[in-house]
Amino acid sequence: MLSLTNVWVEYGEKVVLERITLDIAEGAFVSVIGPSGAGKSSLLRVILGQDQPSRGRITLDGQPLPAECGPDRGVVFQRYSVFPHLTVLGNTMLGLELASAPFTARLFGSARREARAQAEEMLAAVGLADSLNLYPSEMSGGMQQRLAIAQALIKRPRILLLDEPFGALDPGIRADMHALITRLWREFGLTIVMVTHDIKEAFALGTRVLTLDKRRHDPHAPQRYGAGVIYDIALTRKAEAERSATLETPA
Repeated sequence: MLSLTNVWVEYGEKVVLERITLDIAEGAFVSVIGPSGAGKSSLLRVILGQDQPSRGRITLDGQPLPAECGPDRGVVFQRYSVFPHLTVLGNTMLGLELASAPFTARLFGSARREARAQAEEMLAAVGLADSLNLYPSEMSGGMQQRLAIAQALIKRPRILLLDEPFGALDPGIRADMHALITRLWREFGLTIVMVTHDIKEAFALGTRVLTLDKRRHDPHAPQRYGAGVIYDIALTRKAEAERSATLETPA
């Protein structure tokens, strides 16, 4: 579904990524690991459309990936990307309101009722059905991250990008979030690319694990070479088990 061909990311004289060639199948859960500064977040940004590759091409279903962020891609960051002045329901409805009424960001009548119903359904899916009228300041970190996931999924993207989404959470809450994201991945038929520093998390959640790092180093010009994919591990048993579980789950 998603293909990156000889993708380079450079900022001035600094090469961050080089020679990235990947094919990501629809429905995959790709975990991306590597040391700090290896370009993991840069890889997410070019897939999102926030940054453009310096060289190479990215295609979605064989067509060039649009240069701007679109509704086909959602993103969740480590820092809770929610609006503090809006309630849980308002935060979730905002994506639908901006899409249908970009100048006023407000819907009325039947359009608003429909948007509210979609938002309530999504909030129920992430476990926030009883928190519609809360503001972010009244919520725990785990609840705010659930809200950020609801925001990312409300437009029903095909690709969900996760940039260290659980790194700031306590271990118990993180385990709950792992179960949540796995369930949403199955139920919504998502393709997920997740950056994490936690190797255990990468293997526990992913059906494929990529390691980014520099193959070449020049101590006199450390910025000269960028990172590439040095390991690409397909967790075939887990992928087959997840597919079987999905097929066996009654509609």
